[in-house]
Amino acid sequence: MLTTLASAWANLRTRRHLFAGAFVAVALGVALVASMGLGLAAAADPPAGKPQRFAAQPVVVMPHDTLTVEVDRGPHSALDSKTIPHPQPVDKELLRELAELGTVHRDHLAPDAVGVDASAAAVRGVVGDRAQVLTGAARRLADPGAERDAQAVVAVRAMLGTAGGVSAFVAVFVTASTFAFVVALRRREFGLLRLAGATPGRVRRQLFTEALAVGVAASATGCALGSWGAPLLARALIDNGIAPPWFTVSGTGTTQSTSWTSWTSWPFQLAFWTGLFVAVAGAWAASRRAGRIGPVEALRDADVDTDVMPWSRRIVGAALLALGLGLTVHTLWTDPSALLKRKTYTTQPMILITAAAALAPLLVRPVLRMIRLPGAVGLLVRENAAASVRRTAAVAAPILVTVALAGSLMGSAESVSAAKAQEASEQTNSQLMATGDDLSLARRPVPGVAALSPSTSTAVFVREEGTALLRSEARAVSDPAALAATSRLPVVSGDIRHLDDRSIVVNEEWEHHRVGDRLTVWLGDGRRTTLRVAAVLAHGTGDNGAYVTMANAGAAPVDRIDVRLTPGASPAAATDALRAATSGHDVRVRTAATWLDATHPRVKPQTRQGMLLLLGIALTYAAISLAGTQLMAASVRDGELRALRRAGATRAQVRLMLAGEALVAVAAGTALGLAVTALNLGGLAAALGLLSPESGAEAGLEAGVVMPWGVVSSAVGVCAMVAVGTGVLGAGWGHRNGVGEW
Repeated sequence: MLTTLASAWANLRTRRHLFAGAFVAVALGVALVASMGLGLAAAADPPAGKPQRFAAQPVVVMPHDTLTVEVDRGPHSALDSKTIPHPQPVDKELLRELAELGTVHRDHLAPDAVGVDASAAAVRGVVGDRAQVLTGAARRLADPGAERDAQAVVAVRAMLGTAGGVSAFVAVFVTASTFAFVVALRRREFGLLRLAGATPGRVRRQLFTEALAVGVAASATGCALGSWGAPLLARALIDNGIAPPWFTVSGTGTTQSTSWTSWTSWPFQLAFWTGLFVAVAGAWAASRRAGRIGPVEALRDADVDTDVMPWSRRIVGAALLALGLGLTVHTLWTDPSALLKRKTYTTQPMILITAAAALAPLLVRPVLRMIRLPGAVGLLVRENAAASVRRTAAVAAPILVTVALAGSLMGSAESVSAAKAQEASEQTNSQLMATGDDLSLARRPVPGVAALSPSTSTAVFVREEGTALLRSEARAVSDPAALAATSRLPVVSGDIRHLDDRSIVVNEEWEHHRVGDRLTVWLGDGRRTTLRVAAVLAHGTGDNGAYVTMANAGAAPVDRIDVRLTPGASPAAATDALRAATSGHDVRVRTAATWLDATHPRVKPQTRQGMLLLLGIALTYAAISLAGTQLMAASVRDGELRALRRAGATRAQVRLMLAGEALVAVAAGTALGLAVTALNLGGLAAALGLLSPESGAEAGLEAGVVMPWGVVSSAVGVCAMVAVGTGVLGAGWGHRNGVGEW
């Protein structure tokens, strides 16, 4: 054991350039996991803000804003709760009883809650279970922005969780690739150890010991970096509109930033042990390969790679490829709409990306055969890349991952957003849109207007299969005939003009979606009712929600008016007339095209910023992996480069050859990454095609996808600069340190 430790320590000292890439990759991964863990901890327990709406009242009475329904969970029943959008206001009888305790303060702009100048115990005794009683910091729940802040915190959790998963995924990949390349470069060293009598187990233990030492040091360094970077991450989230302005992250995971016990909090524990696991897991496959190296490897003089890929890796890669393709086909067959959900298109592509990365040494050679370069240097570049396929694959693999992530994630997000925007445009048959809060129209006719359809946003809830309470976004309309005139909804059966106070319009995703079916639903204010299906809409991209009448929306105020003009009417004159006839808060009258651009952007800014954060992580790891691989490769090529110089090659020709080899590897990785992107986006295109409305709809979705060439090109450009720069400068680094004259 002591011999193994001494040997590992000596190797770490003398071959530190070989382990630098793994150290930086693990340290960066731990720093990111620690920062995001601290962010998740802060989002799970956000600071209690000060109440604003009823800051002067000690007690606030607010109606219940959740709907709780009994559902079946196996042999037993359970309660499932959802937040309702329009809670019913505090009833008059309760207000009268509260007034007997003390002064009741009401906010006429938002009369859903009241403040009471009385003791909390007395108020609770009167209210009972008829409403919520809020005291202290909980009074902030009655503020208008409380729900918005809660949704923002949920978005922060989702984004940080996804980013942490991507960080761990890329860290494992980069670390495993680094250790695999280290083993390939140390074949002769391990062969000498075997020739000197070392057993395969001894070789594996030495590599494991080195990985353990790198993992411990890198994980500790990463935790320190994560503590420093967590507040910076919070500021970046706020600046990009992802987190609310009050969101803060402590660099220690506790409110006491000077407490040493904070370093034992779960974000640091998770980050440290994840880093250690990544380092050991990355070395596991490499150690098995190192243990199989025989003594004859010490006698090898040629550097042509043979048997570059063991059968175990081929089997794993093929299995992942089959799994990725099989999941896509299965989803297309059973539920194509699932491929349009963010959770699916950010996680499922990882399987195909991992499969392609695992099979990279096998896939690189066919790509290299298709590359033709002119001149003697071009021939040398191509043959060197083909002969040293391990080195070429080690350079190509991180580029493959980066390009595939950029193309798949950004391409999927932009494609889904474009499909939703196209669907909304095709379903709009109005020329003007009036939006605002609590809108109302004058009773006189509006000149130039043929149809007006006031509506409000609401929701309906249904117990599906008795096991879950599902929420469906809905719009409540006052005139179904006007809705039919101002929209082109993809109706597959029934007629939306038959909608009344005792019926509902649903889409094909609902469990019961036949015209005439009677459904038990809960409305946006929590009331339970039974409604008849009047019409059924196509599923589309998932934005075809339900429709009910205003009578089934409770006290929800009108927030939108769709306007269709008479033939020949002036849009400008109609806009002025509509603005004069509409009252409410924050009233805006826009053309339908302007409204669509504002409400259905290609990609929401917050989503785009989150995606760019994920891609930034992947690109950083790719740059680290490329730099480490190129520097490691340069450290063992002094003899080869010296021989080229003695054969008559000029310094410029040698540098051109090194740059050419790097660019060829970058091109191979880019080609493989684009192939993986094509598979992922091809599945999305097929889903969009299957979800296109068929007969009975006037317009359908085009099964098209958006390829983010700008993002992909930028990522490839950065990778190319890093690969060429470190490849050329790394060779000169050996010369400056007296490695050899080349």
